Amino acid sequence: MGLFGRKNTESATTTATLPVDPALAALTGDYTIDAAHSSIGFTVRHAMVTNVRGSFGEHEGSLKLNGSDPSASSATIDVKIASIDTGIGDRDNHLRSGDFFDAEQFPLMSFRSTEAAQLGGDKYRVTGDLTIKDVTKPLSIDLEFNGTATDPYGNERVGFEGSAEILRSEWGLTWNAALETGGVMVSDKVKLNFDISAIKNAA
Repeated sequence: MGLFGRKNTESATTTATLPVDPALAALTGDYTIDAAHSSIGFTVRHAMVTNVRGSFGEHEGSLKLNGSDPSASSATIDVKIASIDTGIGDRDNHLRSGDFFDAEQFPLMSFRSTEAAQLGGDKYRVTGDLTIKDVTKPLSIDLEFNGTATDPYGNERVGFEGSAEILRSEWGLTWNAALETGGVMVSDKVKLNFDISAIKNAA
């Protein structure tokens, strides 16, 4: 299936050995991510004993899918940092502050794909550049293709869900506090979660 990649020798070799499903080949085209029916979230360990979950309510992006040649596909996503929501207002404000994202100076988190590989079946791995604040580093996201549908309004939709793990310190998110019992308040490792619905653009 067409996924989020810029063609290169490695990805072309990987996908060349995999059969192309004619139904997936028909997905070729440009898509717009439907933010109202998609979610971009995260999970992080708090005080060494539990998990805090949050999401970003405002984001936009596009997919260029090539069902016959996955390596010819691409994706872009921009996330508005100020839309962060963990369910606790004071915590959200702290995350927007200079201790963490500094949303006023760096309002967007962005992802730009560079390549993709089919792992087998409906499993894919998309690799690209993730930018947070003024730091850009590579990120690989494992995705599962959830299928296609035509909604009651005639929109052709595709769906994906996936996840990735990062060390937030690599993007300059280093704030922390030591615990009396040992360890730190916020883990360095963060799990990113993606649930994407995208609508095919009119020809």
